[in-house]
Amino acid sequence: MAKTSDNVTKGIERAPARSLFYAMGYTKEELERPLIAVISAHSEIVPGHVNLDKIAEAVKAGVRMAGGTPILMPAIGICDGIAMGHIGMKYSLPSRELIADSCESLILAHAFDAVVMVPNCDKIVPGMVMAAVRLNIPTVVVSGGPMMAGLVNGEETSLSKMFEAVGARKADMITDEELDEYEQNVCPGCGSCSGMYTANSMNCLCEAIGIALPGNGTIPAVESGRIQLAKRAGQAIMNLYEKNICARDIINEKSVANAIACDMALGCSTNSVLHLLAIAYEAGVPVDLSLFNEISAKTPNLCHLAPAGNTHMHDLNNAGGVGAVMKELAKKELIDESLITATGKSVGENIKNKRIKNENSIRPIENPYSKNGGLQILWGNVATEGAVVKRSAVAPEMMKTQCKARVFDSEEAAIDEIYRGGIVPGDIVVIRYEGPKGGPGMREMLNPTSALAGMKLDKSVALLTDGRFSGASRGASIGHACPEAAAGGVIGLLEDGDIIEIDIEKAYINAKVTDEEFEKRRHNHVSPKPKIQGGWLNRYSRYVAASSKGAVME
Repeated sequence: MAKTSDNVTKGIERAPARSLFYAMGYTKEELERPLIAVISAHSEIVPGHVNLDKIAEAVKAGVRMAGGTPILMPAIGICDGIAMGHIGMKYSLPSRELIADSCESLILAHAFDAVVMVPNCDKIVPGMVMAAVRLNIPTVVVSGGPMMAGLVNGEETSLSKMFEAVGARKADMITDEELDEYEQNVCPGCGSCSGMYTANSMNCLCEAIGIALPGNGTIPAVESGRIQLAKRAGQAIMNLYEKNICARDIINEKSVANAIACDMALGCSTNSVLHLLAIAYEAGVPVDLSLFNEISAKTPNLCHLAPAGNTHMHDLNNAGGVGAVMKELAKKELIDESLITATGKSVGENIKNKRIKNENSIRPIENPYSKNGGLQILWGNVATEGAVVKRSAVAPEMMKTQCKARVFDSEEAAIDEIYRGGIVPGDIVVIRYEGPKGGPGMREMLNPTSALAGMKLDKSVALLTDGRFSGASRGASIGHACPEAAAGGVIGLLEDGDIIEIDIEKAYINAKVTDEEFEKRRHNHVSPKPKIQGGWLNRYSRYVAASSKGAVME
């Protein structure tokens, strides 16, 4: 059959292109085979990506074994942990769009027949998947795998505890020596940070949505099984190519619903909402925020991984992984087992022999942590287009509460007040002008949430922002408030002392301020000047959509 790559390898007119392939050492025999892009985000600045060179080589070996010609190409990636708390975090979410656009450019410009995506961390995973469904060619995603948990004072721990230790040190609750103990031991090696943070959430959801092979979300980076998985991914892409199974055959309205159900059962990062919305947008799938609550209402939460609990990704893997979770959901027909996946088989075939091996890591569906899912979308006058909270990481006493607003126009102003001890029980820290447009870039704000947790205030203080919270955040951290302040949202009109009511069970967040008072404030309100005046972020701020639409570029 004709191949897309024939456009660069066949015919007299393509002799110049072939000569350039020969310049790189390719042979005629290699150019006669399907050309498979292997897009790797390997770098030496992201712990989850330092091993991706080995993953990509294993993928290439699998492609060759199955009769294809693999061709390696790069993608960028930002380490959210290193970028956290300074201007670098403004670039994290926008980088998702750059990744999607650059993958599209590389694949179309060079006429590839199929692609294996090799990401691992936060925005890199959804960025690559967005490109795949945009292009609709055969695609397999294989990540670099999660980091093992660290060990501090005899207890398993992870990056979220490191950030919380900073808050504890600022409050003189631990010593410099104790802080150093965390610093040296929470991240013991390569891989995506070991809790159910954004990177691992998205790698698990790639498995749930079907675009990655079983095990993609949970096999640790340091285990040989990760290399074996990469080889199988290389073989799988040739199977998909031969059967002409493309990205949109796998990612569709029903498989997105499967992913959301797994999201709720696993207790994934709030960022998964942004990314699933963006992937759905690129795939032409009609998904909005109401679907998340609809699925959450009937999907029990089965896992409490860090930061919600004390288990980590290797525990989830040893307990049966994403497949065991999906098997539990299938018992109550909460997922569609008929859908095709990257294995070339259906969801049902993939999970047929899966089972829970450790109920401390995955609870049976008959005995869940809660009858509802791990995430909840909230609505009210401060978020008429929605806000999101990781309900599985909220203390029971904060599920329904009233708080007094402490309002800040930037993360820096809020964190300064927290560190100086100015936030007290009963407050809600409101951080605005940190949305997609106002940030710009919709920063994750792990520093303030972790500082409060480290100061033992996470059970008495809430947070509300039009920005984002890290998957490592816990507590009543309510993000993505939409419309954002920079777009005229009511969050921009809140004042110190306003009373804000929260009822997570009822999906409700509302300021006890009258419409008349808000209109009065709006008349007198002056928005701060844009924080970024030029460069890529300035362009991003002008074209980015609301968080309720996945913060995609319009």
